[in-house]
Amino acid sequence: MPNPAISENVLIRASHISIQFEDRQILQDINMQVNQGSIVTLIGPNGAGKTTLVRIILGLLQPDSGTVWKAPGLKIGYMPQRLQIEPNLPITVKRFLMLTGIKDARAIQELLDELRISHLKDQQLRNVSGGELQRVLLCRALLRRPSLMILDEPAQGVDVTGQAELYQLIVRMAQQYSCGILMISHDLHLVMSATDEVVCLNHHICCHGKPEHVSTDPAYLDLFGVNAMNDIAVYTHNHNHSHDITGNVVTESRETDDG
Repeated sequence: MPNPAISENVLIRASHISIQFEDRQILQDINMQVNQGSIVTLIGPNGAGKTTLVRIILGLLQPDSGTVWKAPGLKIGYMPQRLQIEPNLPITVKRFLMLTGIKDARAIQELLDELRISHLKDQQLRNVSGGELQRVLLCRALLRRPSLMILDEPAQGVDVTGQAELYQLIVRMAQQYSCGILMISHDLHLVMSATDEVVCLNHHICCHGKPEHVSTDPAYLDLFGVNAMNDIAVYTHNHNHSHDITGNVVTESRETDDG
């Protein structure tokens, strides 16, 4: 039965999530949500707990306390930060995409065309460049027509020009498929043009809001340095809607998590 306190356009909501590994506090009292059609970006330094939070949202880890609510029938498409490919593994891009269980050649071709990588279809996956591989992984995540996409550092290994193009492509895909997106990044300036809400994480939520507001928040500047604001990309996009993301700032602990 739907929770009457959660509006219909909410895809996923994390409430009061806390977890520690041995004596290290990784996450403490995290509250956030992703709505249909919105792009939410988690930023923070290495070891901030971003990957741990995503693993909890995916159901791969159980928090010590707190809950994750998912919309009934929610389909999640996941794009990992990196993919280790065995150099001797003979597998084409098309075959790799079919490993998702989607055998519809027409559906695969249409998505390859939309992402402008149809020329890669019959290439060996091991020979695909870094930027092209990220598009292949995005294609794989989109094949099941998810209502929520979780993207872990989607521009990993892509040059600056390719990063801007990839993030604009992500915005277009989110609009076209009306899906929500939760994206992880290290740097706000990389995702300024492709996000509605930013959650700045360092074991707890330091600050949150629109990217242009977070970029001037003292907590963000303290975390990334006084020159961080000068690195913010000029181009931004706006939507005529807003999303409720809340987080209680509490005493910070240090850890060495990989996220």
